[in-house]
Amino acid sequence: MSQFSLYRKRFIPNDFVHLKDDIILAMDENLIITKWRPLRPKKNMAGGVSAYYMDQGIKVSKIYNKNEQVIYWYCDIIQIKPGPSLESLIYEDLLIDVVVFEDGSIRILDFDELAEALEHHLITNKDAMQALRALDYLLKVIYRDGFDELQAPINQAEAIYSSSSI
Repeated sequence: MSQFSLYRKRFIPNDFVHLKDDIILAMDENLIITKWRPLRPKKNMAGGVSAYYMDQGIKVSKIYNKNEQVIYWYCDIIQIKPGPSLESLIYEDLLIDVVVFEDGSIRILDFDELAEALEHHLITNKDAMQALRALDYLLKVIYRDGFDELQAPINQAEAIYSSSSI
């Protein structure tokens, strides 16, 4: 799996980054799990583990502080596109984010960025509709107390990775 590459495309701010330092812990045709450190140092965040649910258009990340304690779960609305090589994928950040805190409360972020991206033709109406449908799916999972189903593959991959000699 080491030859496989992930890239991130953001619309606001506009950037395209090769996630060359991300470690792929698990991968199949619909799910990729990675361990990573932030590209730019952050005061509160030391790193995380992410699951890309490609069919659902969401990326769920378990975010850790410097003491390796979970501070929250961060969910990006995304879409997956072919990458620059056969052994790569691009995940496009479709702007809307959902933070799930340890107490179960949630916060939905960046609707203003979605509106700005539409207004300036940075994304298509089709992409925006896909983002809203993925958000709807994610919120339904959270509200029916099913978020643990999205967390489980991350927790399992971490358990395997931490017990192995990788």
